[in-house]
Amino acid sequence: MHSAVFLIEFGAIILALGLLGRLAGRLSFSPIPLYLLAGLAFGEGGLLPLGASEEFVEIGSEIGVILLLLMLGLEYTASDLVNNLKTQYPAGLVDMTFNALPGAAAALLMGWGPVAAVVLAGVTWISSSGVIAKVLGDLGRLGNRETPVILSILVLEDLAMAVYLPIITALLAGVGWATGGLTLAIALGAAGLVLFCAVRFGRQISRFVSSDDPEKLLLVVLGLTILVAGLAQQLQVSAAVGAFLVGIALSGEVAEGAHQLLLPLRDLFAAVFFVFFGLHTDPASIPPVLLPALLLAVVTACTKIFTGYWAARRAGISLKGRWRAGGALVARGEFSIVIAGLAVTSGIEPRLGPLATAYVLILVIVGPLTARYTQPIAQRFFRMKTPEPVAVPAPRSAEEGAQVDEQIR
Repeated sequence: MHSAVFLIEFGAIILALGLLGRLAGRLSFSPIPLYLLAGLAFGEGGLLPLGASEEFVEIGSEIGVILLLLMLGLEYTASDLVNNLKTQYPAGLVDMTFNALPGAAAALLMGWGPVAAVVLAGVTWISSSGVIAKVLGDLGRLGNRETPVILSILVLEDLAMAVYLPIITALLAGVGWATGGLTLAIALGAAGLVLFCAVRFGRQISRFVSSDDPEKLLLVVLGLTILVAGLAQQLQVSAAVGAFLVGIALSGEVAEGAHQLLLPLRDLFAAVFFVFFGLHTDPASIPPVLLPALLLAVVTACTKIFTGYWAARRAGISLKGRWRAGGALVARGEFSIVIAGLAVTSGIEPRLGPLATAYVLILVIVGPLTARYTQPIAQRFFRMKTPEPVAVPAPRSAEEGAQVDEQIR
């Protein structure tokens, strides 16, 4: 009977997520807020509290975090990360300063203590790579000149996760300075070792994992990722960091093939993760923190717009492109929930989970709107003048015509 109840509950959850995802797709909208709302509906204090399937959903949520970070690592190579560190680190520092400090200040002002301040700083700092990538694709901006600047900031944020997650893991566990320093040293050493091996031996590693059989490739990559994540967790380093580093180590055809095979699994378990986060948030606890979440969302939306504008200006992007870059970075999503989820399970501050949920719900809805309308609003508000068309003589050759097109762009 217990098995039947479990199957009914879990099947209902998956079906509901599928229907919500379809609805979000028709509306050209991120499904994350709908998944969070579904978790609120099925959790404690919701409309239909779960019983038999909650433990399985918790395990699925852990796999969802691992797959989210693995897929993110597959998007980049070690050389990409090294080059971004060398050329775009000032933008990363500006991003961290202007977007982490508001979260830390808010936690301290509410009397939550220094540990919660570090956690909330991460919640407000990290943008949603998944939501932003989808919005850029929907708006047809993947080829824009400001897009590499946006992606560079996202890469730096993702790389910073390899340092940040072990720090908050140690803080939430309440370990001493010596143990915390050792944990951080292990994380940095592992990250450095993986980056070194990926740069020097990336082809050999990818050749070892590679397989022409999709089934074998899926099993090897997934098994390796979960194994490394478990070892990282055993060493008191975040499992998500281990998964991220595995993704970075794989490159070329192996990364592309694994990406295609793992994409449906990531979408499934990531949705389960958002539901699990909502399950542990009582809907009645959100209204008391709604005003602070709204104020924090307004402040950090403005600081993200400034960050993108400054980074694009530093890269020599036009005025319109600067505003587009700023507006595209506003959305928060999966990583903010991952960070808040670690704090919720540790129980350091009961109001942190509801605040993070409300905050992400606001910005995951506002983010696509700012990406679309920041530049037109800024153009009207600041009365940006559109330059008059310049008469260009007809090119005498195809090569000269390509050069003229590049100059115009």
